Amino acid sequence: MPELPEVETIRRQLEPLLIGRTIHSFRVMPGAERLLRGRAATDIDAQVRGCIITAVGRRGKYLSLRLDSDQLIVVHLRMTGSLRYRDAEHADEQFTRAVVRLDGNRELRFVDVRKFGTIDLVERLEDALPTLGPEPLSDDFTVDALWNALRGRLVAVKSALLDQANVAGIGNIYADEALFLAHLHPECPAGSLRPRERSALHAAIRQVLEQGVAHGGASFRDYTDSAGAAGAQQYYVRVFRRTDEPCDVCAAAIRRIVVGGRATHFCPTCQPVRQRTRQVTSKRRRRETGA
Repeated sequence: MPELPEVETIRRQLEPLLIGRTIHSFRVMPGAERLLRGRAATDIDAQVRGCIITAVGRRGKYLSLRLDSDQLIVVHLRMTGSLRYRDAEHADEQFTRAVVRLDGNRELRFVDVRKFGTIDLVERLEDALPTLGPEPLSDDFTVDALWNALRGRLVAVKSALLDQANVAGIGNIYADEALFLAHLHPECPAGSLRPRERSALHAAIRQVLEQGVAHGGASFRDYTDSAGAAGAQQYYVRVFRRTDEPCDVCAAAIRRIVVGGRATHFCPTCQPVRQRTRQVTSKRRRRETGA
């Protein structure tokens, strides 16, 4: 699934291309109607036709196009979605689900292999979004803001980072990478972090996300940018999907476990298990299994 760096890469690419463009039409391909979550494509087309795009934004993993009608087109790429900016004569692309036709003979195409993505037309951004935590690259994301989301929680810190209500935009890739840089075991109870660990995690989150943006996102499988090109962050990961490979720091073999139902990668030497983590993890597993 595209995470914050991938979505931000697309936003930055599209911003200079889309601002000032007039929408000529909006259509959804047959069989892809569910991406509108109950809205009719004809209804959206009638409302956006003739509107000018005034801004391209991002909130967490969501992209938004603000129109001069004060409405917003909000796109969630989900697992395999991408937005392609194309000349209208460009060859048809497999898995295209929706097309926004623009002036200048241009198109914005929503391509999605698995059809999990969504498109909403709303008056307020909040109408299309779940509850989201602070933006980790914004000034609002302080050490205190991170700790406010984690304090008192026994859930594994990896799971807490994936909860978008705590921090917006972090997914599996960057959670693993941030925990490695912060030297935190992924099963460490979120609410047990010491002050220096909170600061280290805060700094690590910013670092891995900024690196991901700088490299145009990570293309392990489906992700491509607005031109259909792959990112490069996958060549810079320290632990993610590097099971049994040597750690770049200590040469210990990277391990893979499952935390909260998600594949998780870490270095057992650089990210040691604390006694408190063992105790809480043992209780959590007994509760989950009913033992």
